[in-house]
Amino acid sequence: MNYQQGMDESFLDGDHAVFLEQLYSRYQQDPGSVDTHWQAYFQRLDASPISSVSNGNGKVMEHRTEQLHVSRLINAYRYLGHLEADTNPLGDYAYKVSVPQLMLEHHDLEKVSLDTVFDPGSFNITAKPTLGNILSALRETYVRTIGFEYMHILDVQEKRWLQRRIEPDMARCRLTHPQRRKILESLTAAEGFEQYLHRRFVGQKRFGLEGGESLIPLLQTLIHEGGRQGLQEVVIGMAHRGRLNVLTNVLCKSAGELFKEFEGKIDETYTGDVKYHKGFSCDVSTEGGPVHLVLAFNPSHLEIVSPVVEGSVRARQDRREDRDGDQVLGISIHGDAAFAGQGVVMETFNMAQTRGYRTRGTIHIVINNQVGFTTSTVSDSRSTYYPTDVAKMINTPIFHVNGDDPEAVVYAAQVALEYRQLFQKDVVIDLVCYRRLGHNEADEPTMTQPVMYSIIRDLPTTRAKYATYLSEAGVVSAGGAKGLVDAYRTKLANGGITCCNSQTRSGLPPELQTHWKVYVDQPWRQDVDTTCSAERILGISERWVSNIPPDFVPHPRVLKVLEARAAMGRGEQPADWGFGETLAYATLVEDGFDVRLSGQDCGRGTFSHRHSVLHHQKRREQWIPLQHTADFQAKFTVIDSVLSEEAVLAFEYGYATAEPETLVIWEAQFGDFVNGAQVVIDQFISSGEQKWQRLCGLVMFLPHGLEGQGPEHSSARLERFVQMTAQENMQICIPSTPAQVFHMLRRQMIRKYRKPLIVFTPKSLLRHPLAISKLEEFTNGKFEVVMDDVDITDVGAKEQVKRVIMCSGKVYYDLLEERRKQGLGDVAIVRLEQLYPFPAQELVDVMEYYPSARSVIWCQEEPVNQGAWNGIKHRFEAYDYAEVVCVSRPAMAAPAVGSLYMHQRQQQALVREALGLEGD
Repeated sequence: MNYQQGMDESFLDGDHAVFLEQLYSRYQQDPGSVDTHWQAYFQRLDASPISSVSNGNGKVMEHRTEQLHVSRLINAYRYLGHLEADTNPLGDYAYKVSVPQLMLEHHDLEKVSLDTVFDPGSFNITAKPTLGNILSALRETYVRTIGFEYMHILDVQEKRWLQRRIEPDMARCRLTHPQRRKILESLTAAEGFEQYLHRRFVGQKRFGLEGGESLIPLLQTLIHEGGRQGLQEVVIGMAHRGRLNVLTNVLCKSAGELFKEFEGKIDETYTGDVKYHKGFSCDVSTEGGPVHLVLAFNPSHLEIVSPVVEGSVRARQDRREDRDGDQVLGISIHGDAAFAGQGVVMETFNMAQTRGYRTRGTIHIVINNQVGFTTSTVSDSRSTYYPTDVAKMINTPIFHVNGDDPEAVVYAAQVALEYRQLFQKDVVIDLVCYRRLGHNEADEPTMTQPVMYSIIRDLPTTRAKYATYLSEAGVVSAGGAKGLVDAYRTKLANGGITCCNSQTRSGLPPELQTHWKVYVDQPWRQDVDTTCSAERILGISERWVSNIPPDFVPHPRVLKVLEARAAMGRGEQPADWGFGETLAYATLVEDGFDVRLSGQDCGRGTFSHRHSVLHHQKRREQWIPLQHTADFQAKFTVIDSVLSEEAVLAFEYGYATAEPETLVIWEAQFGDFVNGAQVVIDQFISSGEQKWQRLCGLVMFLPHGLEGQGPEHSSARLERFVQMTAQENMQICIPSTPAQVFHMLRRQMIRKYRKPLIVFTPKSLLRHPLAISKLEEFTNGKFEVVMDDVDITDVGAKEQVKRVIMCSGKVYYDLLEERRKQGLGDVAIVRLEQLYPFPAQELVDVMEYYPSARSVIWCQEEPVNQGAWNGIKHRFEAYDYAEVVCVSRPAMAAPAVGSLYMHQRQQQALVREALGLEGD
């Protein structure tokens, strides 16, 4: 970025007058001591006939020269003009702000002749720069129906571009008569759609767009102008208000299909969702070629779809290798109260320019209804002046535009798109409008906003205003405007496509298509080969060390880890967890599957086990061994994420739903932090397939295990995930060996099966001496959903077992060590490595090895009201020969105790109880 603070005339406000005098004094002594920009400015100032220069005491101006005052006036309009702009269609209802800095009197210019010529500096005016012309041009640009808010941007180049684009001589494009008629057609469709549904489906909720109809020509402009500039795909995210209108009038969903949803005629195979949450996709023709449009599926949780859209956009950009964002654009549509109120908005903005999550600029549209359900947006729903102030955190321009001026809305959309394409940054359009009805069509808004709605009742619609304006301008007759209304109503009644866009069937090129159909209705039990030959393992593990550049200096301890992994690959020592996990990634990228791993500190790993990114100890350089595994391999991407759970997990979900051939993994720093993203799990990951038929192969790594670290870093809340399992919606696995995690990750990609995989990963087991695997466990075998006892292998010994303990996770090793210590030969320990889909048949097969067992235990280290027990105990009903009893900690409000001593006592007690030693 070009930070030229102090070298930009935008700093010519009153507080900087003294600074300017000092700078000029320095210029007089040595012109080369100041920036060339200021040299030119002072040269113009010296040549100005109105300057009063006094060289006797080194001062340039006698404080307030008229030229300086004019410069400050220009600057005031650039900074503050948006506050006085006519952006509110409700007029007097709005709190009008009087900005004295925009008045001539404030700058001591009221007595100066309006015909006096001044130097306009960087202000873009080609008319004679008299005071009168400058003032008129400033008001034309900054206080009409668009309030341009951009002077908070730090980059001078961006500000200069915006000024050249919006100031008078480059101001609003002159629309042709056909372009204006096109806008009227869009408004007619937007209004006619809502009126038709209101009459045909009386009393049904639709969350209409009435009052914000200009959204439709805004979106039409972005899509068609974008197509002309080379965009190939546009992904849109929005909440429910106006969604049906956008589906029909922008994405070309047929009216007949929508009417069936109103009538309840839907596919009953899935749970389904209400019509104003559904997504859609299509291809439309533009002057630049076809553009693929996608409207993301969305729950009622406002704003959470925004990071999902960002993830989908990034996946599409990666697929196209669209590094500049020229081909794929994201559009996020927000509500004013939600934009200011929901923290995920800030989290998403924070990702906008980061390496792992940037999408080269998103266009944000705030449908500013000036009310949040029943809450006054100004006095109760935010502490900022504008609902869009949060966007300033990333130096994005904000255009506040009056929704009742559709031509201004179209112009704002054009400027926003051009800015995004040029600077690859986010931009915000604050579409100031209103909600003609209540929160929904059955709501009565005058109960809480009587003054606002007394004004709204008397307002003509945006379409009516614009039709009158065009009629008076001779663009369209009154009869012609009515004819558009009748024609649109007829198209709706016929149930066809009413969209002003021209739909095309061209679709995406084959190389850019994703083939989700091959994953539909597939069983989770599939025989796939997840093994890897010893020769291949040897070559991969050796390259982790040998491919490091000779001049790269890794940390010595990390180098030892890589050397140890090479020894594991040779079979010289048992494999640990880091080896098994890393080997899975290496083999998958060799097999052509991209791998994307993100989360807080996941490059090294929270517990320093992964080391997928090496850091040069003397220079700011990195080396990622998994990016150099083979001469021809897929991409391996590892990202240390921003400190966020909700937005980052939602991003990765969006990425995974757009890219089935990429292993997408999100890792929590500690498992308990996942509850900061609970809305993503509830509304998308666990239910997205049933609601919207959206498959997703996202993997979640959640470090889990009670190890005496207190209530906050012990539990990933296994009970919540087990409770949500139904209709084969996701997989829950708790692998206990390095070979198991290897086979599990490879299975996730090799199977033609894409469901979310929730993995409860270990912490202390990462270096546990028993949590190891032999090389042959990678060259043979598969992911075992149920693992039989490793010590009791003889058939005769199995028949003598009187007690079987079933368990998952870390507690297995506690049980194993204590059993070996006590020499208990009649107690078998069986591991459930997959809790869902529940491996009933596999468990039955193992239990048949123990016909003499009269005591069957489910042992978990979590409290009895937590962990897996309450979610899986009904699945043990098949074993009617023995009642399954749970051994665990007693019920607790918190996941674990804070005292290490108390933790150890509890752990020892439950292990002994499970083994039948409680009386000893």
